[in-house]
Amino acid sequence: MATRASPARRALSQNGSCSLQPGGAAHKGWQGFPPSFPLSRTAALGGVGRCRPAPGQAGGAVTCARCRAVRRHRGPGRPRERSWAGMGCAALLWGAILLACSCGPGPPRVGAAPLLAATYVLDDANGLGREFDGIGAVSGGGATSRLLVNYPEPYRSEILDYLFKPNFGASLHILKVEIGGDAQSTDGTEPSHMHYENDENYFRGYEWWLMKEAKKRNPKIKLIGLPWAFPGWIGKGENWPYDYPDITAYYIVSWILGAKQYHDLDIDYIGIWNERAFSSKYIKLLRYTLDKHGLEQVRIIASDRLWEPISFVMMIDSELHGVVDVIGAHYPGTKTVKNALLTGKKLWSSEDYSTFNNDVGAGCWARILNQNYVNGNMTATIAWNLVASYYEELPFGRCALMTAQEPWSGHYKVESPIWITAHTTQFTQPGWSYLQVDGHLEGGGSFVALTDGLGNLTIIIETMSHNHSKCIRPPLPNFSVVPQSATFYLRGSFSMVQTLQVWHSRLDFESGNSSLFQQLHPLRVWRGRFSLDLDVDEVYTLTTLKTGWKCGYPEPPPPQPFPSIYSDDFNIRNPPFSEAPNFADQTGVFEYFVNASDAGDHVFTLRQVVVQRPITWVSDADQTISVIGNFKWVNMTVTCDIYIEKPRDGGVFIAGRVDNGGIYVRDSKGVFFWVFADGTYRVTSDLAGKEILMKGLAGVRDNVWHTLTLNIQKQCQVYHSTLRKLGCFERVSYKEEENQFTLQVLH
Repeated sequence: MATRASPARRALSQNGSCSLQPGGAAHKGWQGFPPSFPLSRTAALGGVGRCRPAPGQAGGAVTCARCRAVRRHRGPGRPRERSWAGMGCAALLWGAILLACSCGPGPPRVGAAPLLAATYVLDDANGLGREFDGIGAVSGGGATSRLLVNYPEPYRSEILDYLFKPNFGASLHILKVEIGGDAQSTDGTEPSHMHYENDENYFRGYEWWLMKEAKKRNPKIKLIGLPWAFPGWIGKGENWPYDYPDITAYYIVSWILGAKQYHDLDIDYIGIWNERAFSSKYIKLLRYTLDKHGLEQVRIIASDRLWEPISFVMMIDSELHGVVDVIGAHYPGTKTVKNALLTGKKLWSSEDYSTFNNDVGAGCWARILNQNYVNGNMTATIAWNLVASYYEELPFGRCALMTAQEPWSGHYKVESPIWITAHTTQFTQPGWSYLQVDGHLEGGGSFVALTDGLGNLTIIIETMSHNHSKCIRPPLPNFSVVPQSATFYLRGSFSMVQTLQVWHSRLDFESGNSSLFQQLHPLRVWRGRFSLDLDVDEVYTLTTLKTGWKCGYPEPPPPQPFPSIYSDDFNIRNPPFSEAPNFADQTGVFEYFVNASDAGDHVFTLRQVVVQRPITWVSDADQTISVIGNFKWVNMTVTCDIYIEKPRDGGVFIAGRVDNGGIYVRDSKGVFFWVFADGTYRVTSDLAGKEILMKGLAGVRDNVWHTLTLNIQKQCQVYHSTLRKLGCFERVSYKEEENQFTLQVLH
């Protein structure tokens, strides 16, 4: 964190107060019918000796509008596009007359090559396909919603509306959250509800709040819980959660019970261990423990990794087969495996997408939302992640459905994947059924058709090209998509459908002028038949439902960098959340703490509370650390009041120019100023403390408040993380006064 010679405030290892300063839709005609990662720098605070291996909306106008249709006459020599809204009553009357008279393909387009044409039949007479379970997103895995809670109103409520409010924006059916485990799980740590065996607190973190906000907007939304990591006491010193499966099952069930008891939240599904090994014994015991506590309605998803070996094991273990309700695979590339199909279980892509949220990310999302079912019989797809509310320089910045990473400015952005999501979520619901169709378009792309069994029909078509729909993983095999004409025949209970509502998106990679989720003129179905010209990189929704809306709020404030002068004294008696605003824990957990024994200025503090290394998901750092600020700062001053609770080998650091976080936090470089309870200090260029630049004696003691100041100014022409190599080492100076320790680095 930093800008010109100012203080950047960082997190505390024990407790203390910190302050910081740095110096129109264009629609092709219906054929035969009228239109109807490298990181920069930030500041940090952390500790040692703590986490080592163990021996509504408040106001504002809402705009909701159905978009006006624009018909584009395609092909050379055709007239330019016309807006129905601007042609007056005569145009509408002409359209009505033409609708009544059209019953077949229109005249060939002048000078244009004929489109590839194919026909497709939608019929429910011989039964339906699999039951649709919904579209959702993940908050967690980890700390991906960290900054969202700090947004002021009305912007925070607006963001939540775009995500969860039915027929508004993404209108998600499923919310999956991390069960915090006190360990790094991609972009930060999330706190456990049980740091220790006899410790239970169901108000830590922000996932409880998020689930309640989602339920407030959509009472029917499905909730899923999944652990990425576990507190260390569960493994009794081992980095493994299955040695004592009864303890692990109790821990997970307590989270489900706490959700209901303290927040009136009913958890619908529970997972095992994200992208790590599963234990058949543990899964069976988890089912037993759930039933024992009256949670028979909670379903089990396994194993949130790959299709195998869970599918094979379920085939040979009938008891395991009986307790697993859903097989969930991550990033399946729209494909499944034979054993998974043979189990007869629901198949989900329980984590997918994970792609930068520009238009290519939208193309990825559009393609897999359809093709996960068309190719893999998956009936739910869940995006990682819900909203990019973490510092963008952390791993996988903006790999989310929308972006909200500036609570200090109130700025957020409704990205294109939100509106791609709406093509499915606003016109289907969990409990609908897929129709039995092949789903592949002859010219490339795919379609799915779903029904509620009551006569309603929704068809979603996507024609995403290869280069414009690459997800971050897995690699995408080559394929081609060409402009084409598709004719659909409606049979069975759909033969009487006369009109379909039309919603359209076109991702424009040439001009960057994409058209997203625009409502076009309704399509007349003539004698159970309609035709549609499809271009490349488009999404269509054709539906009998008239409930779709593209809603919006006034533009949020413009983006702003993190404040150049920032301070926090943590002086809040009843904080709404357990973490201080804008601090992003990367190893360990920093929580508000009332130091009732202090008679001075340090009653309200921030305290690092994890003292036993968790059962980790990735390679956590050995030192606890929380980051805050602007990764681009170079010059800065960081000042913190610190208190070391642990005698002898306890310690605290403050730091600047920290260049790494998330899953890479262990390798973080920067300028780290350490003080220890044994009366020494140290300056290092790495979090691990191996690259020592300076060390000496300091009058630091445990159980006494001290003030640390780190001032970093760029002096050398060439920047390098190791000062000594640039001849700057002699420009590090240390000054000590009574309980105040200052380090100045001219670099």
